[in-house]
Amino acid sequence: MKNDINIIWADLNEELFAFMLSQLKDEELAKDLHQEVFIKVQTKIHQLKHSSKLTSWVYQITRNTIIDHFRKTTSKNISLENVDIAESEVDNFKYSNLSTCINQKIKLLSATHQEVILLTAFQNYTQKELAEHLKISYSGTKSRVQKAREILKNTILDCPNLEADSSGKLLNFEKKQD
Repeated sequence: MKNDINIIWADLNEELFAFMLSQLKDEELAKDLHQEVFIKVQTKIHQLKHSSKLTSWVYQITRNTIIDHFRKTTSKNISLENVDIAESEVDNFKYSNLSTCINQKIKLLSATHQEVILLTAFQNYTQKELAEHLKISYSGTKSRVQKAREILKNTILDCPNLEADSSGKLLNFEKKQD
């Protein structure tokens, strides 16, 4: 069995590390989690029922390890400074002004609503993951997310320098002149 682990690791080691680095964008963190994956593979290899599924099994352990890391490190007090807006439009002046406006509106939300917006919209939590994180029911989480989105939408649509159609779709945004 020990020989099997060495063969697995020799075959997948570099490929797995490259995958983790592409997901984490932090070499030291990737090294740490890479080691953690190796330990999990070593300790759980007996659970693998079909050796033909070995590679997918190792990758599933890797994905779960990355997800677990982000769940552990996500703070309940997330600040907007830690949230990245879409980089593809940062140089666009109107987009930059609009995102600043939206960030200000998010700051006005209650801490509870702010948290669900930040985790679902910017940290890509699913509602199921959010329910686990908040330690509340899935249906309670869905309601909380819907309520937070509705409040944020109404707050944004109330801006006098924002133009939207009857369905609430953003049409235009003009920066206020100081």
